[in-house]
Formats: sequence, structure tokens, C-alpha cells
Amino acid sequence: MNNYLVVSNKEKDADNKVGDMIQKYLKKNGCSCACVSVTYDNVHKEQLDSLVDEGAECVIVLGGDGTLIQVAGALSGKDVPLLGINMGRLGYLAEVERDQIIPTLDRLIEGRYEIEERMMLSSETAGVRKDALNDIVITRYGALHVVRYRVYVNDRFLTTYEADGIIVSTPTGSTGYSLSAGGPIVEPSASIILITPICPHTLNTRAVVLPAEDEIRIEICDSKYGNEYEACVSCDGSAAINLTAGDLVDIKKAPGVTKFIKMSKEGFLEVLGRKLRAM
Repeated sequence: MNNYLVVSNKEKDADNKVGDMIQKYLKKNGCSCACVSVTYDNVHKEQLDSLVDEGAECVIVLGGDGTLIQVAGALSGKDVPLLGINMGRLGYLAEVERDQIIPTLDRLIEGRYEIEERMMLSSETAGVRKDALNDIVITRYGALHVVRYRVYVNDRFLTTYEADGIIVSTPTGSTGYSLSAGGPIVEPSASIILITPICPHTLNTRAVVLPAEDEIRIEICDSKYGNEYEACVSCDGSAAINLTAGDLVDIKKAPGVTKFIKMSKEGFLEVLGRKLRAM
């Protein structure tokens, strides 16, 4: 690879010191490299799209898993591989640590790496479509109360949850919010969809595992007590869209995938065990 884009989280890389170092090293070795600073909640899709369209063959993301996930969503459909450099506390996706940056850059230039593909989800709400690498979360908004959600799969009724919310996640997202809500850990190369309720008001509710080709519809139900439920939906932690009774969220497998550059030969279970022991 000879053309790079470095995306640096300015909250993790103060004064863009690491980003500048990477840019200088790549240019010193005959490569072209652009560099842009972002924040976790302010990743400009149009700016990244434009820079990738100028010929970037690889996007190097400086931050944690959250930054990498936001950049993946912003670049959905661009078919450019991402490499995460962990500047945070705990990273499943950002596999390269700071002390391995220079050896990693040398391997990139020499073409000594593998590419791993991860499925994504696509949601549509009130005509607004968004893609997510990790999860799509529908949750209560406003007053502290459970909300009733009616879930359909392939236009067939599945169940009704009374819960704080519902997490619909990819295998990549199984180690995120879904895990905290009691969902299973899934090998990230699998092709499935997880539905995990958040604090369900019942004793026997469990997560549901579906084939990736299934299409899910979640409806916000009327309140049993006459007041209007308020909820919201968010894709990978992005700005939420407010919902009320009768609103629908349609979720299915996205047409594109996220490509990650993998440097380590370490398998998922080995990484998982090491990360869990470090927590």
C-alpha cells in the first residue's frame, strides 16, 4: 500500500503527535498520507468520504474501539480497509498497540497483512437509513419507565418485550452493549443477528439469535396506562432519532461489509481471553 488516510481522535491523541509521526514516517518511506482529527461524536462523513475518494488505500484510525466503529459507519460502502491503533483502555477491534506502530507501518508498506470482513446492519426509521458495525439500540427516552416493543421477523410476529430497550447487534457488537445486557459472545466472522432485551420486565426473557438474512421490524407499542411512550433509536451510538407509539424501526443485514486489516495471528478466543483477564 502506498496511499493512506490517518484519522486521529483528538481526545486520545493530544496535539495530533502520533498522527503527525505516522504521516511523517509514511512520507519518508515514499507513501502519500493525509491526516484529519476528529472527536468520538463528531466524525464528518463528507470529509472522510472526500479524502478516501482521493485514492486512500487504507485508513489508519488512532483511538479506541469507539472511534474505529464511528469511522467504519461513516465510511460504510467505501470498500476501504481500516486499521485500528489502540489509544484507549481496552480494544477488541483496535489491535495494534502504540509500541508496535512502526513495525506495523513497515508491514503495511510491504503488504504483509490479512484482511478480515465483518458484517454490518442497516436500519431505516421514518425514511432515514443508517448503517452500524456494532449495534442498533432502541431504548426508552425521557421518564423512567419500561416500554413495550413488538418484534417481527420476516413479517411474522415473534414476541413483545416490556423492557428498557432492545439491542440488535452484529457478531462484532456481541462483545459490546449486548454483552453487558446478558447477550452471548459470538465469533466475529459469523453471519448472524442478535436481539438482546435491556432489563426486560420478566424472568424468562432471553437473547434471540437469527440468521443474517432475516429482516426485523420493531414497533413501539401504545402504553397500557394511557400515556404516550417515548423512545429513541441509535446506530453505533450516533445521534438518536426520537420515536413514539406506532413508530417502526426496520433492521436487516447491510449490503456492504467493514474490512479490517489484521496483523496478528492471534485468534478471536485468544484475544477475548486476554482482554477479559485485563478487565
